[in-house]
Amino acid sequence: MRILAIESSAKSAGAALTDGEKLICESFLDAGFTHSKTLLAMVDNVLELSGLSLESVEGIAVNSGPGSFTGIRIAAALVKGLAFKNNIPVCGVSTLESIAYNFRDEDCLVCPCIDARCERVYTSLFRCSGGRVERLKEDTAATVDGMRKMLDGLDEKIYIAGDGAGIYFDKLRDIENVFLPSERRRLQNAYSVALASTGGEFRDSSELVPVYLRLSQAERERNERRMKGE
Repeated sequence: MRILAIESSAKSAGAALTDGEKLICESFLDAGFTHSKTLLAMVDNVLELSGLSLESVEGIAVNSGPGSFTGIRIAAALVKGLAFKNNIPVCGVSTLESIAYNFRDEDCLVCPCIDARCERVYTSLFRCSGGRVERLKEDTAATVDGMRKMLDGLDEKIYIAGDGAGIYFDKLRDIENVFLPSERRRLQNAYSVALASTGGEFRDSSELVPVYLRLSQAERERNERRMKGE
């Protein structure tokens, strides 16, 4: 199945074109530009370099969350537009699960860590073995201490990965079997989104729903003002 994959759940962004598990072309950008300016250009770029058209794509995969509220919304809007115009089915992938696919060729545990600000993270737990990824914990929003408690007592090799891994690794480094991989390996990327989608279900683009796990800061502040009667 030829898949166009899109990732913009954090500061970096990417697009990839795959045929089954074979990577045809990938574009990755971490230059601080807004996704609204770069994401469509990256999609056009991978298609042009591959000598393929959007009409030849059989499915579109996208990280549907959790992650950056703005990044997830931009990707979802772009995917819906591309898919609706060309009647292409869509698969929304857990950002945390796609991160685990960065390590699918190792025998290890992966604890994805996406920065949710204010000492909170989006996290989960996966086991990688024999090229397969197995979910052990559901996606959740937690404190860094809560993530630490989830890892305490595990005696397998654990990789902390995702855009929050470098931020919070110092709070976990005393756990003997916890490791921080290189930045390029731990960050979200479009190829892993495509790999994660192979076990998912492709549906009509109207069914694509972003997954946030918690309210945005603006919504939280508005609710606090309501509770105070402001």
